Amino acid sequence: MKNNSIIFDIRGSEIDSLMKKLIAGLVLLATGFQLSAAGGHDIKLIIKGINKGENIQLAYYFGDKQYIRDSAKAEAGGKVTFRGEDELPGGIYLAVTPARKYFEVIVDKNQKFSMETDTSDFINKMKVSNSEDNKVFYEYLKWISARGKEMEELKKDYEAAKGNKEEQEKIKKRQTEVDTEVKEYKNKFITDHPDMFMSKVFMASWEPEIPKEIPTLKNGRPDSTFAYRYYKTHYFDKLDLKDDRLLRTPVFAGKIKQYIEKLTPQIPDSINKAAKLIIDKTDESSEIFKYVVYYITNTYEKSDIMGMDAVFVYMAKNYYLSGKAYWVEEPQLEKIKERVDALEPCLIGKNATNITLLKNDFHPISLYDIKSKYTLLYFWDPSCGHCQKVTPKLDALYKEKAKDLGLEVMGVYIEADTTEWFKYIREHDLKWINAADLLGKSNFRKYYDIYSTPVIYLMDRNKKIIAKRIDVENLEDFIRNYEKFHKED
Repeated sequence: MKNNSIIFDIRGSEIDSLMKKLIAGLVLLATGFQLSAAGGHDIKLIIKGINKGENIQLAYYFGDKQYIRDSAKAEAGGKVTFRGEDELPGGIYLAVTPARKYFEVIVDKNQKFSMETDTSDFINKMKVSNSEDNKVFYEYLKWISARGKEMEELKKDYEAAKGNKEEQEKIKKRQTEVDTEVKEYKNKFITDHPDMFMSKVFMASWEPEIPKEIPTLKNGRPDSTFAYRYYKTHYFDKLDLKDDRLLRTPVFAGKIKQYIEKLTPQIPDSINKAAKLIIDKTDESSEIFKYVVYYITNTYEKSDIMGMDAVFVYMAKNYYLSGKAYWVEEPQLEKIKERVDALEPCLIGKNATNITLLKNDFHPISLYDIKSKYTLLYFWDPSCGHCQKVTPKLDALYKEKAKDLGLEVMGVYIEADTTEWFKYIREHDLKWINAADLLGKSNFRKYYDIYSTPVIYLMDRNKKIIAKRIDVENLEDFIRNYEKFHKED
């Protein structure tokens, strides 16, 4: 919440996945008109330095993006009015100038007020009328701005005092004091104004303080994981996940992102548990519920990390296909269901579906007939440009390392015309199991989500999928690392 000049992006997000269509409905629901008996909103601004006729936009935070709510032309003297019969959803809004400079405006219960400032210094020249929320907000911004300037000077002084340990210690002490002053200011604010929205924002930005005394384990050693576990356990202690106003602040999205993507091990089971923990703290009819469900689903649906499609499947089944995502229309739900049906049979950890094909000598071969320690399914087409780069690398690995790794490869040709396939096998002397669905009965595309090539699945002795869509260059290292942590019985 700084007074900056920024390149302010208020266009929203561009999402390259089937979830793309969901965000429009989500934002519409979150910001739709709420008719109010109190007479709607009437926000008057005077912005010195703005010329008559210039366009001022009223935007709002929503998650980690900003969106335009309204716009108005300035009158003489920089007077701008945002007025409507609808009550604006509570949160922190932004008045954005043509120069892409902005100042923030708290919108809550009282939506009829005025603010006067100057483009030369939005914060320190701010005057507020008829809004206690904005009055105390700007008192805080003025105070914290001074602390920020002091900290910047202290940082410069610290660098300048290199070699003078005593002076640097004095500076570090003052930095600690400033940090303490900021915490105390916020705590006092919360105590003095328990019902104000800013108190909720301060509590949302609060972070747990780790106890100085670290417990010991039974072996007498300090518990090295205590700090992490304590911090994570108490992370949401002061964040009200049922207060939709927080969704329209610059605090909320980062808080959720840090918990899901930084504090939670990036393993599907761990992410799914974290998702449930957060979502269970929300109200299913709230905007926060919709946002968190959307954010987690979308993040892992388009993740490049191997295995994260399991998170998408979990979220889709538990929240979209269960009927809880009541804001999503039926055609979109049907597409999500189709994607879940395609992904679920071939998730990492699942036993691969058996398929029976014909080898290039026209003898039948089933996946489960292969008795090697590791089996690699390689779906490919010799006419595919990417396959032309990958296949020689896999062929070299197979000929040089397969025996040592305990690896067998079954290359599955995905097309019907076999002319190029037979030619490639012969000219490149492919030694692995070459097979194709010559009878059209295996339905391999359905069971292995084949919509492009090449596609790789790696399985253990029992045909459990242990890796998928992995680069050939990483195969050997993956298998050797897998062996270290998965000793056979």
